[in-house]
Order: sequence, then C-alpha cells, then structure tokens
Amino acid sequence: MDTQNPSVRPPAQSRNSGKNHPHRHPKGHARPGGVIHDNTRHTTRFTVIGNHLTQHPDLSLLAIGLACHIQSLPTGAGVDIKTLAARFPEGPTRIAAALRELETHGYLHRTRERTPTGRIVTRTVSCNQPGRRRDHHTPEAAPPKPPAPRTATAPQRKPARPRALPAVPQPAYSSPTLLQTATEVLVGLRRADPRLLLSATDADHLAPGVAAWLERDLTPTAVRHALTSDLPPEPLRRPAALLAHRLTSQLPPLPPFRTPEAPPTIRHPLQNCDGCDHAFRGPTPGRCRTCRPDPPQSPPSMNVTTLAPGHRRGSSAMTIAPENARQGASHL
Repeated sequence: MDTQNPSVRPPAQSRNSGKNHPHRHPKGHARPGGVIHDNTRHTTRFTVIGNHLTQHPDLSLLAIGLACHIQSLPTGAGVDIKTLAARFPEGPTRIAAALRELETHGYLHRTRERTPTGRIVTRTVSCNQPGRRRDHHTPEAAPPKPPAPRTATAPQRKPARPRALPAVPQPAYSSPTLLQTATEVLVGLRRADPRLLLSATDADHLAPGVAAWLERDLTPTAVRHALTSDLPPEPLRRPAALLAHRLTSQLPPLPPFRTPEAPPTIRHPLQNCDGCDHAFRGPTPGRCRTCRPDPPQSPPSMNVTTLAPGHRRGSSAMTIAPENARQGASHL
C-alpha cells in the first residue's frame, strides 16, 4: 500500500503557491477593510504635495486642506481671509484659525509691507517644505555665480556716468522771489507722491522750468497738479528726468497781451474854503481856486536883433520888442 504507482499522473499544481495567493494574508497581518488606491498617473494640472503636510500629526483637517488648496493656486492669487471665506463654506473665524496653524508650523509666512504709493499690504508666502525658506522677493532666483578671476591684461571698466537731465524752459525775467516759489513747489511734490523726492541738485536744475510756468499766469497749485497727475504706476528710476520732460512738453502758451488800464481818477474829499467858506475838493484844507492869489508873472523876455556884418552904424536901427510882438516887423 505504501508503494507509489509510477504510472499514475500526479495531481495538478496551483498556479500560485499558498503564501502568494492573492486572497491569503500572513497570520497577524490580515486586514478585512481599509482604503484601496486606484491611482492614475497625472501628466497635466497636478500639484506635488509632501506627506509631511497631508499626514501632519498636529495640523487640523481644515488646515491641511487649506494648505493643499493654497499650494495648488498660481502665483499672485488672493489667499486672504475674505477671499477664502467667499470660496469655501467655512466662516472667516475657522479660516483665520487654520491660517494661523499653517503660519505656526512654517507652511505660511505673512508680512506687512508698504507699497510705493504708501498703502500697507499683507504679503503671503506659501512654503511647500518648511525649513528651506529663501528670499521670496526674487522667486526662483538662481544662486549667484562666483565672480570670474581677474586677469592682469583685462581692461578695467570705468563706472558709467549718470546722464544729464534734459533741458527745461527758462523764464523771461527771473527774480529771487520767483525762483524761491518754484523751489517750494518742487519740494512739495513729495507730499503728493513719495516717489517725487528730489535732490538739491535736481531742484536747482528744475526751478527755472517751474518759474517759466509761474510767469505765464499759473498758480503754484496748478503747476503742482500738472506735474503729479497721471504718473505711471511702476517705480520711477529718475523722477527728475520725468519732471523735466513734463515741464518742456506741457509748457502752456503765453497769456494774451492786455493794454494797461489808465490809473483811476483821484477824487479828493470836500474842503471848506478859508476865504469864502465855499466847498471845494482838494487834498488838504485851504483856499479854493477863486480865493487863491495869482502866481507871480515873470517879466517878458526881449528879442534883440543884432547888426548884420557889413552894415554901417546908423544905416539900420536895432529893434527891441517884447517876445509877444509881431515877428514880421521890418528893421529901419
């Protein structure tokens, strides 16, 4: 009975061994339930997020989901509390608490900065891996390259000189008072826009141009408005050059010529005459024209006719006549 019959075919073997069977689990590792992943490789529109965030032991579920949403947004998208509260059903209080959690664990950095126009804004930086923070003002900045070694024969480049400012209009008649008013207008421009901060050299160069505007019947307020309105939003590299261009290109025309008006007639107050007690107009009390003594008359001048050369004495008489005598009288 214990002899094996070699002619009998052996039983069929299973394709999978017992320990590799798909429905058999090692003892102690059997899991009747749990998640089963059905993964598909993404080629477009995906975001790489580390498990250190998605499986963070201390962050709340809202904070983890909010961090994943922020990391999937493009650069420049709004992530303030008001924008997120309008996007998700959670209220502003829960969203603010989740943002504070992310900021505590290093996934968010929020700083307040002042813009060139003077406004204070909050800059939010999202870090997909805390602890490796870089300069966020220059994103994706490449590491600086080491400077190339200088050779003895390499020519030294001189620093470029700053270009001179464009010419500005000149006033027809400049005076210290007019130039002082023009300088005050230029100094006050920084109150309207902090980018228009000028140096003393720039103010001296631009003052004659502002004086040329002021002598064309423009007020300092009108000149200030013409120089500060419609400025470009980006930072100004050379504000003095921009002002010089505006002073030249937008110079208003000369005012029309006006005939000077005649001086007004002086009307003296009424006075009482000291002689006849009549009323008359005059600058000071005294006598009227009737009671005033006549001014002394000068004696009439005499015209003397000299003898012509060659005439004998007695042949012609010397005529002496008053100045108002008839000029056509003949000499004897």
